[in-house]
Formats: sequence, structure tokens, C-alpha cells
Amino acid sequence: QVQLVESGGGLVQPGGSLRLSCAASGSFFSINAMGWYRQAPGKERELVAVIRSDSTNTADSVKGRFTISRDNAKNTVYLQMNSLKPADTAVYYCDVNVRRDRSDFAYWGEGTLVTVSP
Repeated sequence: QVQLVESGGGLVQPGGSLRLSCAASGSFFSINAMGWYRQAPGKERELVAVIRSDSTNTADSVKGRFTISRDNAKNTVYLQMNSLKPADTAVYYCDVNVRRDRSDFAYWGEGTLVTVSP
């Protein structure tokens, strides 16, 4: 099994910054990809950003404001969020895809709430 521990959410004013972290631990051979999704009230979960060994993808809605990065030694993914807007208010979920027993498995974190409000 794989455990994901998320941290960094909270309340911030518009224009402010937050950094989310997600650390993966447990039994796996390697990590294929790590990413962040978010779900705002009344909306579907959407991709924010994903990072693989050789590429990253970032949603157009956050491009230029959010940066995803990864510390392979710590099996941790970060999401640096700058110039936050009220529209960024959501529960942010970490998603990790690992290789184990010759198969790929996806795991979700429990989510961390980000609230952008004056």
C-alpha cells in the first residue's frame, strides 16, 4: 500500500501564496507520476498539474501562477501557488501513480482545503 500525506492548505487573501506538499511512502518500485487535482464546491474534480520524470503539464487556468515540482529523494511533490484568486478556492487532492508488482496503481490523498478570500 501507499500512504500520502498532504499539507499546506489554508486561508489566504487574494494575491497571496501557498505551497502544498504531498509525501508518498509505502511499498512500491517507482513513482511514475505525481500530480494535483482540485474540486470546487458544486464542480467536478479537475487536473491542476502533473509531473513525470521528463515532463510536466499545467492547466491553462493556473499557468504562470502555479508551479509543480518534485523531490525524488523524498518522494514528495509540491505545488507552489502564487497570485491566488477566489476562483482557486477548492479542495486540492494529491494523486500519485506508482509501479508495483509489474503493474501501475493510482492513489489519492485525503485532500487539503485552500480558501482564497479577503
